Amino acid sequence: MSSMLPTARPAARNLADVLPDCLELLTTAHGPAGVDHIIVVLVDGLGAQNLSSRRGHARTLTALRSTTIASVFPSTTAAALTSLATGTLPGRHGIVGYAARDLASGRVVNQISGWDELVDSDGWQRETTVFQRAVAADVAPVAIGPASFARSGFTRHVLSGAEYRAADSLSDRVDAAVAATRRAPRTLSYLYVPELDKAGHRFGSESPEWTAALEQLDQAFRRLLGSLPKRTGVLVTADHGMVDVPAHRQLLFGDDPALMTPVVAVGGEPRMLHLYGDGDMTGDDREALAAVWRDAEGERSWVLSREDAIMMGLFGDVDEEVVPRIGDVLVAARARVAYYDGRLGAGDPARRMVGQHGSMTDEETRIPLLAAGAFADGGVFD
Repeated sequence: MSSMLPTARPAARNLADVLPDCLELLTTAHGPAGVDHIIVVLVDGLGAQNLSSRRGHARTLTALRSTTIASVFPSTTAAALTSLATGTLPGRHGIVGYAARDLASGRVVNQISGWDELVDSDGWQRETTVFQRAVAADVAPVAIGPASFARSGFTRHVLSGAEYRAADSLSDRVDAAVAATRRAPRTLSYLYVPELDKAGHRFGSESPEWTAALEQLDQAFRRLLGSLPKRTGVLVTADHGMVDVPAHRQLLFGDDPALMTPVVAVGGEPRMLHLYGDGDMTGDDREALAAVWRDAEGERSWVLSREDAIMMGLFGDVDEEVVPRIGDVLVAARARVAYYDGRLGAGDPARRMVGQHGSMTDEETRIPLLAAGAFADGGVFD
């Protein structure tokens, strides 16, 4: 298997383009005529290949006008949703993985649920959101998702500017999205669907449970299309795709001194590790550690130093304050494997996951962009 590193494709349309393009359609004369409301449906975990392989279970969705776009690196929810919300890549907004090191405290912090642990949570997400820009443009922004997320730090900082409307069932979220179009002359709504991702993590993306969740989504979307007001465009996309990693493909690390002696903390997630050394590591130190990992895991993973990743543009343009959040060495799985710190023991709850993501394979990074409603006849992909 080739050890050649992938390169970023900056010219390719990606998830960060979606909401800025929508706001432009609502505030300029360009694009499809007569669109006053846009609903962006974000289906967590619905990769382009995941959807294609289950076409027969999603006849409404797969009948739509469609294209494929890129997610972000790493292909994880925290980074991807922040890119969607801000219109910028992780190197700018600063959410560089599922778990990342807060240099001020030295802790590795969960980027979805750990905002209270950050020393400066107000400055951690570094960009204005598209929702904030929408308010300034006299477009009413709405975010619709489960009630459990309504008061979270992630929602507060990443969806800033949007009015959050809580609805736990998918059916109620669809109703809330339709109702939002009646609240103002122009609206931009974000509808979050976590059900497929949850089923995938627990049972796998190739499981009957995941397929059942897709069928339920397709039924809900059919009902949404039947309820749409005129002059409303709908886009459906995702934050990442998913690959299944069975238990026998889990790889344990942590006990090999050659791999771990310089490492003081581990972030990221099982398919995209951030390995952090102490603050005195030099570029040569990082490359030396990367070389050791490459010798051990280069047949199964891409191994990059921080400098490699930044030079290749994997995180987009990286602001100086964001650089220390990126691991000194990154290990991104390309085979169907996942890495776990064996020092945490067999009770590590993460080891119960089947469906996984975070790396840069096509299965994880290629996501659908589907158009319906006022966008059904084209124009939005131009």
